[in-house]
Parts: sequence; structure tokens; C-alpha cells
Amino acid sequence: MGVVAVTKQPAVYILASKRNGTLYVGVTSNLVKRVWEHKQNVVAGFTRTYHVHNLVYFEQHEDMRQAIQREKHIKKWNRAWKIELIEKTNSTWQDLWPSIC
Repeated sequence: MGVVAVTKQPAVYILASKRNGTLYVGVTSNLVKRVWEHKQNVVAGFTRTYHVHNLVYFEQHEDMRQAIQREKHIKKWNRAWKIELIEKTNSTWQDLWPSIC
């Protein structure tokens, strides 16, 4: 994956603690800022508690409503479907953070 300009655009993202580890699905209007916050443990919560900091998947959307709808949809999926989604574009579970910042 190449460098992507992802600031100030709605995005759905998946973080993982490690390959096949704990997953977190989120939505944001600023992917770079939000992933940085997760990595720096800025906000208390699930990702800080369970050390879920590797950006393994993201998709950009035209508007926030669409992104929120997609996030809710993915959150309802079973774990196998989420893993399949990740592995379609990131089979090695590489941390995509360097490609977006």
C-alpha cells in the first residue's frame, strides 16, 4: 500500500493487538489523528486496556453518515468475516500507520 492522504475524511478502521489478536473497529473524521491517539494511549478505554494499537485495515467514505453506517455493519460481523476483510488487503497484518502519517 502506498502513502494515502487521510486527514479530515471519514474513515472506518480496524486495529489489532497482533496478527489474529484482539480487534477494534472504529470510525473517525480524521484517521491520522485518531490512530495516533490510540497508539499514544491518549484516551482511556478498550484499546488502551487491551493494547490494540496496530492499524490493519481502513476504508475512506464520502460522508460521516456513510462511515458510521459501515462501522455499525462491520461491528455486527463475526470475527472470521472481519479477519477475511483485513486479509483481503493486508495478508501479513502489517501496521499501516506509516502509510498514512
